[in-house]
Amino acid sequence: MQTSDSFRLSALLSFSGGLQDAYTYNMRDNVFANAQTGNVVLMSQNFMQGNVMHAFQYMCPLLSFAIGIFVAERIEYKYKNTEKIHWRQIILLIEMIALIIVGILPGQINMIANMIVSFSCAMQVQTFRKVHGYGYASTMCIGNLRSGTESLSRYIRDKDKAYLYKTLHFFGIILIFAIGAGLGGILSGVLGLRTIWISVVIMLLVIVMMIKEAR
Repeated sequence: MQTSDSFRLSALLSFSGGLQDAYTYNMRDNVFANAQTGNVVLMSQNFMQGNVMHAFQYMCPLLSFAIGIFVAERIEYKYKNTEKIHWRQIILLIEMIALIIVGILPGQINMIANMIVSFSCAMQVQTFRKVHGYGYASTMCIGNLRSGTESLSRYIRDKDKAYLYKTLHFFGIILIFAIGAGLGGILSGVLGLRTIWISVVIMLLVIVMMIKEAR
């Protein structure tokens, strides 16, 4: 199993994902960095009500998220067979730089900050897609909730412990995401705009884990 598929690494990324969503919502004009469904709802609602500028506030992170997916896929294609550095580490380094910049940006340009965080989240969700071989998302919960509940239903029906194992993985990831979001909300009130730098530290730890376990 690759290090990038381990539960420990996935837990760190999920904690970071929850923290980033709480950060942008609490500190950057109530916009979700990861939950693009919510942004689509709020964008459409504001467009329909004639609040064009408010609609752009939600549309721009949505477009930035799509660009992040595109860029991550291109990086994977170009550097997947590179021996000196893993392509996932390149993604993490880009995320770190992006989030360091976000922590510096003042509140007057929250739209730019949200776009950068959404771009970073998209790269992460495109890059880290499995935990112990199970497909999951490190920056959102709906897919994990569906997969975890489906596995629980199958375990109750078939009594196959493999499904219970899978259930625990998905619900564990959701719990860690929720803890990250809760702490992100609390720390935003203490550290302010610099709270996002906690995610930078987490990504640095993930890079170190990948280097150490690759040896």
